[in-house]
Amino acid sequence: MPQMAPMNWLSLFIFFYTLIIFMIIINFFFYLPTTAKLIKQSMKNFPSWKW
Repeated sequence: MPQMAPMNWLSLFIFFYTLIIFMIIINFFFYLPTTAKLIKQSMKNFPSWKW
């Protein structure tokens, strides 16, 4: 079935994309203090940012 090849590529791409996003979220929650420090440093570096 050659017409199923794009769907398989799309599903594989979505799978890897969700896996990468999941790993990023896990790393964000694992390194939460360091990310908070980086956010504070970036806020100091860019005082024009307003949340």
